[in-house]
Amino acid sequence: MMKVLSPAKINLFLQVTGKRSDGFHQLFSLMCCLDLFDIIYLQFGGKKIEIESSDPQLPLDEANIVHKAATLFLKSLESTDGLNIRIEKSIPIAAGLGGGSSNAASVLIGLNQHYGCPFSRGELMVMGLEIGADVPFFLFQKPAFASGVGEKLEAYPGTLPYHVLLLNPMVEVHTAEVFRNLNLRLTKCKKKITKPSLKQSGFDPSLHSCNDLESVTIAKYPVIASLKKQLLKHGALGALMSGSGPTVFGLFSDPHTASEARQAIGRSTRLNAYLADIIDGTFPTISDY
Repeated sequence: MMKVLSPAKINLFLQVTGKRSDGFHQLFSLMCCLDLFDIIYLQFGGKKIEIESSDPQLPLDEANIVHKAATLFLKSLESTDGLNIRIEKSIPIAAGLGGGSSNAASVLIGLNQHYGCPFSRGELMVMGLEIGADVPFFLFQKPAFASGVGEKLEAYPGTLPYHVLLLNPMVEVHTAEVFRNLNLRLTKCKKKITKPSLKQSGFDPSLHSCNDLESVTIAKYPVIASLKKQLLKHGALGALMSGSGPTVFGLFSDPHTASEARQAIGRSTRLNAYLADIIDGTFPTISDY
């Protein structure tokens, strides 16, 4: 059996730069992984792909993105092997933290290692894009500027020495619905963030924390705006909704302040809270179990 770590992600900023002729939106974002992990167990053998999960909300059939990843990999390998996939969830579902895409990427990484690395990382990223726009980022495995629909990735050259407090108000947000309701004339990032300026001066939470999707999700869930204010009140250097939401994160300069903020905000609001650190480089993801 193989054990694969599957990290959450946050978007340190997210700008929607336009809409493509195919209906998808062009983005510019700075993405990073967190040490908040789901765990994927891969048991090889059997006659078909089977999925188990610790979370009863997850579909266990072909609709599951992990099933799609395993099916695509084995088809590309021209293999009829079977596989059991067990997903132990810690990352909340439909929360803007990329849990499903991360799980899919982790399955691709694990399968590729098991079969002797028949595909390069670039080939896996092409494969991942067929499954979901965020999957290539989780295969890239380092903080990155993301553009296009999220598939064009360039490693972020600076450091991100922040401690993260995630606040999830326990409502589900579906990314496709958020983009359908997005009005590009009402986006939040009034000051355009550019790659050259970030390379020169680095990411600054007090200047660069903006997310064009907030206007849509906050209109439906005003608690998101309230959580951002509370994070800033309790010492966050910047606070933002991640992805399409509803999870909000605060960036802190030290873990003690982040922990105190978690205690203070958690006493007054119904939510799930997680403390995490940004993974600033590659990390070991696979072990035998």
